[in-house]
Amino acid sequence: MTPVRVIKNVAFFGYSEFKKTSREYQQAFTLSAYLAEKGLTIVNGGGPGIMAASTQGAESVGGETLAITFSPHDAPGFEGRYVANRVDREIKTKNYIERMFKLLEHADCFVIFKGATGTLSEFGTAWVLARLYYPHHKPFLLYGKFWKKIVKVIKENMKIRPEADKVFRIVETKEEVVKAIAEFEEEIGKFDHRHCRICKDKAFMT
Repeated sequence: MTPVRVIKNVAFFGYSEFKKTSREYQQAFTLSAYLAEKGLTIVNGGGPGIMAASTQGAESVGGETLAITFSPHDAPGFEGRYVANRVDREIKTKNYIERMFKLLEHADCFVIFKGATGTLSEFGTAWVLARLYYPHHKPFLLYGKFWKKIVKVIKENMKIRPEADKVFRIVETKEEVVKAIAEFEEEIGKFDHRHCRICKDKAFMT
């Protein structure tokens, strides 16, 4: 059976205050360039840190980039639009919630780096939507060995359903990311989506 969806857009989530000299910034830059060279469009929130790194990585190899942004007036804790994050296309939103759901809408897969509360909200939302819509879901990747401890604690203390464990992978290298994306596409392609009403919802299927 031919899959009805191919992963084309990959969103990067992570800490907005990582500097260019940090390991995480360099990892995001390298991974983004690697994915862009394979024809994937890179999506992020238009801010600094991991977001800027993913844009710059993709642009360094001539890749396509998209930012979903909003400029806060009453949210001093939010980094907002970063002028040095120059993308090919920008979608402006009115608030943080709209921005987050537009990020989820315009990507087919998510790579989640180390971050703060904003990253946790993106992680949690990506996970619950993937679980709810499984097997018509959008998968995600947790980048970094540290995620193993976090997921272990969650599983030990929360009520995680079996299907929730199938919608993500923990990865540590760019090669593992590409392998996981290929596995996700193969797994999703096994299901018959032709008569699925969920698959017609643009917020979750492209």
